[in-house]
Amino acid sequence: MKLVAVDFNADNAAQQFVESLHETGFGVLKNHPIQQSMVDNIYSTWQTFFDSEEKHRFHYDPKTQDGFFPASVSEVAKGHKIKDIKEYFHFYPWGQCPEQYRQQLADYYAAANDLASTLLSWVEKYSPDEVSAKYSQSLSSMVENSDKTLLRILHYPPLKGNEEPDAIRAAAHEDINLLTVLPAANEPGLQVKSKDGGWLDVPCDFGNLIVNIGDMLQEASGGYFPSTTHRVINPQGADQTKSRISLPLFLHPKPEVILSQRHTADSYLTERLKELGVL
Repeated sequence: MKLVAVDFNADNAAQQFVESLHETGFGVLKNHPIQQSMVDNIYSTWQTFFDSEEKHRFHYDPKTQDGFFPASVSEVAKGHKIKDIKEYFHFYPWGQCPEQYRQQLADYYAAANDLASTLLSWVEKYSPDEVSAKYSQSLSSMVENSDKTLLRILHYPPLKGNEEPDAIRAAAHEDINLLTVLPAANEPGLQVKSKDGGWLDVPCDFGNLIVNIGDMLQEASGGYFPSTTHRVINPQGADQTKSRISLPLFLHPKPEVILSQRHTADSYLTERLKELGVL
């Protein structure tokens, strides 16, 4: 199995993309509408932010989950005991943010949300009838005007050699949300678990957009769209001295949205955040 980039402008793009999501849990898009210059600027300015002491002025609020999460409180992936080697900033349009970066992030947040809504409409169009019947409402309306959709600026710092044994940048995990939209990071390392249990490198060509399914879409589709396990492995050799920045947008429904007979979006999110130890 190999992840192949789908041309966003191709006549059959929607069908190819949704087939890839169903088969692998991931889709890769090229020639998409997100401007590469916008992504480059965020990578550059936020590297400066993470390298500065200013980040500590924006310590996260446990109640609202916005702001800077230092490595000391980094997530422990479900089923693991060792913290990931990363720090990150949670941006919501209503949340805290350094003022000099607010417009930059707000512009990207809006552009990525627009694209994500299009992708959700593709998923809906090419869901089999028996799967569509499980959706409590249209997928795009689940996220319309949602203030829970999260933009995370992730910083994986250079490795120092004194990391905990078996600690990696992001241990194997699944995302919580409906879809995750991720521009290719500035360094490789993202891998997805295949159906045979092996690990596949996700194409990291600059300009590609990587989309993966989260647990909430798996829940809403009765398992038709799989929330695929993925991880970020540690670099080797000279690459250990390099930082890695990535920019996932986690598309979250409004809290009251019914995902299944078992869960609303709010009950599912609360359960998972407690499992991760950040709530």
